[in-house]
Amino acid sequence: MKKGKRVTAVASASLAAVLLAAGCTGGVSGTPGAAGLRDPYFPRLGNGGYDVRHYALTLAYDPATGRLDGTAEITARATQGLSAFNLDLAGLTVHSATVDGDPASVRRAGHELTLRPRADIDDGATFRTVVRYSGTPRAITDPDGSEEGWLRTADGAVALGEPAGSTAWFPGNHHPSDKATYDITVTVPDGYRALANGLPSATATKDGRTTATWRTTEPMAGYLATLAIGQYDVTTTRTPSGLPVITATDRTVTRASAALLARLPELLAWQTEIFGPYPFSSAGAIVERAGDSGYALETQTRPVFPYDQFTVEILVHELAHQWYGNSVSPKSWRDMWLNEGFAQYAEWLYAEDFEGTPALQSHEAAFAHPANWAFAPAEPPSAADISEPPVYYRGAMVLHKIRQAVGDDAFFALLKGWAAEHRHGNASTEDFTAYVEEETGEDLTELWDTWLYGEGKPEAP
Repeated sequence: MKKGKRVTAVASASLAAVLLAAGCTGGVSGTPGAAGLRDPYFPRLGNGGYDVRHYALTLAYDPATGRLDGTAEITARATQGLSAFNLDLAGLTVHSATVDGDPASVRRAGHELTLRPRADIDDGATFRTVVRYSGTPRAITDPDGSEEGWLRTADGAVALGEPAGSTAWFPGNHHPSDKATYDITVTVPDGYRALANGLPSATATKDGRTTATWRTTEPMAGYLATLAIGQYDVTTTRTPSGLPVITATDRTVTRASAALLARLPELLAWQTEIFGPYPFSSAGAIVERAGDSGYALETQTRPVFPYDQFTVEILVHELAHQWYGNSVSPKSWRDMWLNEGFAQYAEWLYAEDFEGTPALQSHEAAFAHPANWAFAPAEPPSAADISEPPVYYRGAMVLHKIRQAVGDDAFFALLKGWAAEHRHGNASTEDFTAYVEEETGEDLTELWDTWLYGEGKPEAP
């Protein structure tokens, strides 16, 4: 969700070089991978030359000191011959790195790690990188004053990553276009719980420390990874269809959160009827104390809510993101409205189905609000604007205008079809407009020009 957020300011780190192998000249067949993917808003985010398939993160965290010790094992496939490649990491100290078991040299420049393997990596080859690191992960403060990355809480920490905060706690390819599966193993002192995305696969306690492993078997963008450490009450139930629902609440808000958390199966069933099959192997929520973060976020399978923002509308919003944003992820951050416009429209559908407020009425209220006309939802002026009101509310207005243009039957078929067409993939605004016209046989050029790309406010809603 994260309204009013954006532009990442990556925490700087001292420039240090760790030379782990001598004479690493490499072969002549490879070239360095790009240090960024030229995203229109975050051009240095992500890296070129490879596609990550899996992250295995082994972490130990001490809430008393704030120290994190980590080992990241990254399995990737080269998309070109590589003599060197980059990983994104903000802060923290890198102690060693290997590629396919051999030491690799590491050069640090800001939040970019450049690794040079002992031998070039062939185009199409699968390779395994292991990075060992430690330090005190920090929050990344955006220009608007909001924070992401690693957020210290009253009894632990929570990691929130949109758009680049995941760089604060593990190295990787952190652009949303490179999705991967994850195993996250976390060791914390007894009395603390550690929760991440997906399903728990193992838990063990020894010498006053508890280790838990969480597994995500469906592709996940790095910004959707989360790690929550604290003194939680954790509950596991199942929906009538058998889907595991794992919820964690800060002990101070467990009782107050219970009634709304009990509605999770009902809301998931309702959204499944509208959006199609739920795309992941588990669902749930993490409810923190008020103020532990300044916003709720749709972290995959386990959205995070500060208690003061744990309302049914925001819960509906973050659950809708599991289809739109998490399963169907943006190709670039320019496509943010495909996340937020859909989730905002889910709120309007909830009001329509549960509260008797037609979506048309919500559309007209959004149309009347001046803040929603600051810019076109498909073309935010800058990275600072990708979570501003037009992306949410004018994005939702685009969907309502499609509904009016094609009728309810075709519109709700589009909602399901779009989620199915790009399930566990990435999609752009151009992909969406082409899909709508192909499926409906309608030429909606005027609608796109007015509502999606238009700079001015139409005369009537």
